[in-house]
Amino acid sequence: ALRNGAVIIYPTDTVYGMGCDIHNTRAVERVARIKGIKPQKNDFSFICHDLSHIADYARVGNVAFKLMKRLLPGPYTFVLDVSSRVPKILANKKTVGIRIPDHTIPRRLVAELGNPIITTSIKDDDDVVEYPTDPEEIYGRFQHLVDIVLDGGPGGNVASTILDVTDDDIVVLREGLGPVDALF
Repeated sequence: ALRNGAVIIYPTDTVYGMGCDIHNTRAVERVARIKGIKPQKNDFSFICHDLSHIADYARVGNVAFKLMKRLLPGPYTFVLDVSSRVPKILANKKTVGIRIPDHTIPRRLVAELGNPIITTSIKDDDDVVEYPTDPEEIYGRFQHLVDIVLDGGPGGNVASTILDVTDDDIVVLREGLGPVDALF
């Protein structure tokens, strides 16, 4: 389904995400429409299968590599400089977020597809709960917008910790589920 342009919702080790094949321009545009943003102004991240996969889409320095090797798979998003292999629709920015969730479903999807999927968190309009956690509720809300909702059981409600590692300094952009004290 991903190879044919499907937009899917899936569990991760943090919150439920929405995504598609990064190489399918129409699917990327569709995800952006659902989120209410322009693809060129996106803050999409990529889910990769493993560390070797990351180097195909981002430039990884020594400090970043050592940190990723220690923390991934896990609840972290690493902001890195993009490489030339990032599709044009997504390459408007100089950086990209990279995730390797500690969850079987998204990692198997990426492994079977053979390349990353874009990922963006499913947000809730609720003022109390930022991220929906019930797959049936998610299905009810998104069933007419996406092609597939994968039920991986109840999801989390804390997003990933985002780390900017574009140079040798580690900058915490958002503290989330990944412990910050594990960085040092």
